[in-house]
Amino acid sequence: MNPALELTGLTKAFGLAQIIRGVSLEVAAGERHAIIGPNGAGKSTLFHLISGRIRPTSGEIRLDGRRIDGLEPFEIYRRGLARSFQITNVFPKLTVFENLRCATLWSLGYRYDFWRPVERLRDAREKTDRLMEEIGLGPRRNVLAGVLSYAEQRALEIGVTIAGGAKVILLDEPTAGMNAAESAHAVALIRKVAAGRTLIMVEHDMGIVFDLADRISVLVYGRIVASDTPERIRANAEVQEAYLGQAAGP
Repeated sequence: MNPALELTGLTKAFGLAQIIRGVSLEVAAGERHAIIGPNGAGKSTLFHLISGRIRPTSGEIRLDGRRIDGLEPFEIYRRGLARSFQITNVFPKLTVFENLRCATLWSLGYRYDFWRPVERLRDAREKTDRLMEEIGLGPRRNVLAGVLSYAEQRALEIGVTIAGGAKVILLDEPTAGMNAAESAHAVALIRKVAAGRTLIMVEHDMGIVFDLADRISVLVYGRIVASDTPERIRANAEVQEAYLGQAAGP
Protein backbone atom coordinates (compact mmCIF):
# COMPACT_ATOMS: atom_id res chain seq x y z
CA MET A 1 0.00 0.00 0.00
CA ASN A 2 1.35 3.41 -0.98
CA PRO A 3 2.00 6.00 1.74
CA ALA A 4 -0.52 8.84 1.73
CA LEU A 5 2.39 11.23 1.22
CA GLU A 6 5.99 10.44 0.32
CA LEU A 7 8.92 12.85 0.04
CA THR A 8 12.15 11.57 -1.52
CA GLY A 9 15.42 13.52 -1.49
CA LEU A 10 13.58 16.83 -1.45
CA THR A 11 15.70 19.98 -1.69
CA LYS A 12 15.01 23.68 -2.12
CA ALA A 13 17.57 26.40 -2.67
CA PHE A 14 17.06 30.12 -3.10
CA GLY A 15 20.25 31.19 -4.82
CA LEU A 16 23.09 29.96 -2.64
CA ALA A 17 20.83 29.48 0.38
CA GLN A 18 19.88 25.81 0.92
CA ILE A 19 16.61 25.81 2.86
CA ILE A 20 15.51 22.18 2.47
CA ARG A 21 18.40 19.72 2.39
CA GLY A 22 17.43 16.25 1.21
CA VAL A 23 14.23 15.57 3.13
CA SER A 24 12.83 12.05 2.79
CA LEU A 25 9.65 11.18 4.67
CA GLU A 26 6.71 8.78 4.47
CA VAL A 27 3.34 9.51 6.07
CA ALA A 28 0.93 6.58 6.26
CA ALA A 29 -2.74 6.89 5.36
CA GLY A 30 -4.78 7.95 8.38
CA GLU A 31 -1.74 9.06 10.37
CA ARG A 32 -1.58 12.28 12.38
CA HIS A 33 1.95 13.52 11.74
CA ALA A 34 3.52 16.62 13.30
CA ILE A 35 6.54 18.47 11.93
CA ILE A 36 8.37 20.50 14.54
CA GLY A 37 11.60 22.44 14.67
CA PRO A 38 13.12 25.78 15.68
CA ASN A 39 12.36 29.01 13.85
CA GLY A 40 14.08 29.04 10.48
CA ALA A 41 14.21 25.25 10.24
CA GLY A 42 12.31 25.26 6.93
CA LYS A 43 8.88 24.06 8.08
CA SER A 44 6.85 26.60 6.11
CA THR A 45 9.04 26.11 3.05
CA LEU A 46 8.41 22.37 3.28
CA PHE A 47 4.65 22.99 3.39
CA HIS A 48 4.96 25.35 0.40
CA LEU A 49 6.71 22.59 -1.54
CA ILE A 50 4.16 19.93 -0.68
CA SER A 51 1.19 22.16 -1.54
CA GLY A 52 2.70 23.42 -4.79
CA ARG A 53 3.20 27.08 -3.88
CA ILE A 54 6.88 26.71 -4.77
CA ARG A 55 8.70 24.02 -6.74
CA PRO A 56 11.54 21.89 -5.39
CA THR A 57 15.08 22.26 -6.65
CA SER A 58 15.31 18.47 -6.72
CA GLY A 59 13.58 15.41 -5.33
CA GLU A 60 10.09 13.96 -5.60
CA ILE A 61 6.74 14.39 -3.86
CA ARG A 62 4.13 11.65 -4.23
CA LEU A 63 0.51 11.76 -3.15
CA ASP A 64 -0.97 8.26 -2.92
CA GLY A 65 1.82 7.01 -5.17
CA ARG A 66 1.44 9.69 -7.87
CA ARG A 67 3.98 12.46 -8.36
CA ILE A 68 2.71 15.96 -7.63
CA ASP A 69 5.94 17.97 -7.58
CA GLY A 70 5.68 20.52 -10.38
CA LEU A 71 1.87 20.65 -10.32
CA GLU A 72 -0.03 23.85 -9.62
CA PRO A 73 -1.69 24.19 -6.19
CA PHE A 74 -5.20 23.82 -7.63
CA GLU A 75 -4.16 20.60 -9.38
CA ILE A 76 -2.76 19.19 -6.14
CA TYR A 77 -5.97 20.21 -4.34
CA ARG A 78 -8.04 18.35 -6.92
CA ARG A 79 -5.94 15.24 -6.33
CA GLY A 80 -6.88 15.26 -2.66
CA LEU A 81 -4.44 17.42 -0.68
CA ALA A 82 -5.55 20.67 0.97
CA ARG A 83 -3.74 23.14 3.18
CA SER A 84 -4.55 25.82 5.73
CA PHE A 85 -2.20 28.74 6.43
CA GLN A 86 -0.71 30.50 9.45
CA ILE A 87 -2.73 33.60 8.53
CA THR A 88 -6.49 33.12 8.37
CA ASN A 89 -7.56 32.89 4.73
CA VAL A 90 -11.33 33.22 4.31
CA PHE A 91 -13.67 35.56 2.40
CA PRO A 92 -14.48 38.20 5.06
CA LYS A 93 -17.50 39.68 3.23
CA LEU A 94 -19.22 36.32 2.71
CA THR A 95 -21.15 34.52 5.43
CA VAL A 96 -19.97 31.32 7.08
CA PHE A 97 -22.42 29.37 4.92
CA GLU A 98 -21.30 31.10 1.71
CA ASN A 99 -17.61 30.49 2.45
CA LEU A 100 -18.21 26.78 2.94
CA ARG A 101 -20.56 26.46 -0.02
CA CYS A 102 -17.92 27.98 -2.33
CA ALA A 103 -15.52 25.27 -1.20
CA THR A 104 -17.99 22.41 -1.69
CA LEU A 105 -19.08 23.19 -5.26
CA TRP A 106 -16.07 21.76 -7.08
CA SER A 107 -16.12 18.53 -5.09
CA LEU A 108 -19.73 18.00 -6.19
CA GLY A 109 -18.82 18.42 -9.85
CA TYR A 110 -20.16 21.93 -10.38
CA ARG A 111 -18.21 24.26 -12.66
CA TYR A 112 -18.73 27.87 -13.72
CA ASP A 113 -22.34 28.24 -14.86
CA PHE A 114 -24.01 31.65 -15.17
CA TRP A 115 -27.42 30.10 -15.89
CA ARG A 116 -27.83 27.89 -12.81
CA PRO A 117 -28.68 29.76 -9.57
CA VAL A 118 -26.48 28.40 -6.79
CA GLU A 119 -29.37 28.63 -4.33
CA ARG A 120 -31.13 25.80 -6.20
CA LEU A 121 -28.30 23.33 -5.71
CA ARG A 122 -29.80 21.16 -2.99
CA ASP A 123 -26.84 18.80 -2.68
CA ALA A 124 -24.44 21.72 -2.20
CA ARG A 125 -26.71 23.22 0.44
CA GLU A 126 -27.05 19.94 2.33
CA LYS A 127 -23.32 19.19 2.22
CA THR A 128 -22.54 22.72 3.41
CA ASP A 129 -25.02 22.39 6.28
CA ARG A 130 -23.39 19.09 7.39
CA LEU A 131 -19.92 20.61 7.20
CA MET A 132 -21.01 23.67 9.15
CA GLU A 133 -22.28 21.47 11.97
CA GLU A 134 -19.10 19.35 11.88
CA ILE A 135 -16.92 22.39 12.60
CA GLY A 136 -19.33 23.75 15.21
CA LEU A 137 -20.39 26.90 13.35
CA GLY A 138 -24.03 26.04 12.72
CA PRO A 139 -25.29 28.87 14.97
CA ARG A 140 -23.07 31.32 13.04
CA ARG A 141 -24.46 30.32 9.63
CA ASN A 142 -25.43 33.82 8.43
CA VAL A 143 -22.64 35.77 10.13
CA LEU A 144 -20.05 37.45 7.92
CA ALA A 145 -16.70 35.70 8.23
CA GLY A 146 -14.96 39.02 8.83
CA VAL A 147 -16.72 39.58 12.15
CA LEU A 148 -16.14 36.10 13.57
CA SER A 149 -13.73 35.70 16.46
CA TYR A 150 -10.21 34.65 15.54
CA ALA A 151 -10.79 31.10 16.79
CA GLU A 152 -14.04 30.88 14.79
CA GLN A 153 -12.25 32.08 11.67
CA ARG A 154 -9.65 29.36 12.13
CA ALA A 155 -12.42 26.78 12.50
CA LEU A 156 -14.02 28.12 9.32
CA GLU A 157 -10.71 27.86 7.50
CA ILE A 158 -10.38 24.23 8.58
CA GLY A 159 -13.89 23.69 7.25
CA VAL A 160 -12.94 25.23 3.90
CA THR A 161 -9.81 23.05 3.87
CA ILE A 162 -11.78 19.80 4.17
CA ALA A 163 -14.82 20.89 2.14
CA GLY A 164 -13.35 19.69 -1.14
CA GLY A 165 -13.08 16.14 0.16
CA ALA A 166 -9.30 16.16 0.68
CA LYS A 167 -7.85 12.93 2.01
CA VAL A 168 -4.62 14.62 3.14
CA ILE A 169 -4.78 17.92 5.04
CA LEU A 170 -1.90 20.20 6.00
CA LEU A 171 -2.48 22.51 8.96
CA ASP A 172 0.05 25.28 9.51
CA GLU A 173 0.11 26.33 13.20
CA PRO A 174 -3.65 25.80 13.67
CA THR A 175 -3.67 27.08 17.28
CA ALA A 176 -1.35 30.07 16.85
CA GLY A 177 -2.66 33.15 18.65
CA MET A 178 -5.27 31.28 20.68
CA ASN A 179 -5.76 31.27 24.43
CA ALA A 180 -5.92 28.01 26.38
CA ALA A 181 -9.69 27.55 26.01
CA GLU A 182 -9.61 28.31 22.30
CA SER A 183 -6.68 25.93 21.80
CA ALA A 184 -8.52 23.12 23.60
CA HIS A 185 -11.54 23.67 21.35
CA ALA A 186 -9.30 23.72 18.26
CA VAL A 187 -7.63 20.44 19.27
CA ALA A 188 -11.03 18.79 19.67
CA LEU A 189 -12.02 20.07 16.23
CA ILE A 190 -8.79 18.82 14.66
CA ARG A 191 -9.33 15.37 16.16
CA LYS A 192 -12.82 15.33 14.71
CA VAL A 193 -11.95 16.44 11.17
CA ALA A 194 -8.79 14.27 11.05
CA ALA A 195 -10.83 11.08 11.53
CA GLY A 196 -10.56 9.09 8.32
CA ARG A 197 -8.04 11.53 6.85
CA THR A 198 -4.26 11.93 6.91
CA LEU A 199 -3.15 14.96 8.91
CA ILE A 200 0.21 16.70 8.68
CA MET A 201 0.65 19.74 10.87
CA VAL A 202 3.23 22.29 11.89
CA GLU A 203 2.68 23.38 15.49
CA HIS A 204 4.85 25.12 18.09
CA ASP A 205 2.81 24.15 21.16
CA MET A 206 4.52 20.96 22.31
CA GLY A 207 1.62 19.99 24.55
CA ILE A 208 -0.67 19.94 21.54
CA VAL A 209 1.91 18.12 19.41
CA PHE A 210 2.43 15.33 21.93
CA ASP A 211 -1.32 15.09 22.52
CA LEU A 212 -2.37 14.88 18.87
CA ALA A 213 0.41 13.28 16.86
CA ASP A 214 0.88 9.60 16.11
CA ARG A 215 4.37 10.40 14.82
CA ILE A 216 6.62 13.45 14.97
CA SER A 217 9.38 14.54 12.63
CA VAL A 218 11.94 17.08 13.77
CA LEU A 219 13.28 19.46 11.12
CA VAL A 220 16.52 21.32 11.89
CA TYR A 221 18.29 23.50 9.30
CA GLY A 222 16.37 21.87 6.47
CA ARG A 223 17.07 18.27 7.50
CA ILE A 224 14.95 15.76 9.40
CA VAL A 225 17.05 14.72 12.39
CA ALA A 226 14.47 12.35 13.88
CA SER A 227 11.09 10.85 12.99
CA ASP A 228 9.40 8.63 15.55
CA THR A 229 6.59 8.19 18.05
CA PRO A 230 5.95 11.04 20.52
CA GLU A 231 7.38 8.97 23.38
CA ARG A 232 10.66 8.29 21.59
CA ILE A 233 10.93 11.85 20.32
CA ARG A 234 10.47 13.13 23.86
CA ALA A 235 13.33 10.89 25.04
CA ASN A 236 15.66 11.60 22.09
CA ALA A 237 18.75 13.43 23.32
CA GLU A 238 19.54 14.88 19.90
CA VAL A 239 16.04 16.30 19.64
CA GLN A 240 16.22 17.77 23.13
CA GLU A 241 19.48 19.46 22.30
CA ALA A 242 18.27 20.74 18.90
CA TYR A 243 14.83 21.96 19.84
CA LEU A 244 12.75 20.74 22.74
CA GLY A 245 14.98 21.60 25.67
CA GLN A 246 13.10 21.63 28.94
CA ALA A 247 9.80 21.05 27.12
CA ALA A 248 10.82 17.44 26.69
CA GLY A 249 11.26 16.85 30.38
CA PRO A 250 9.06 14.59 32.52
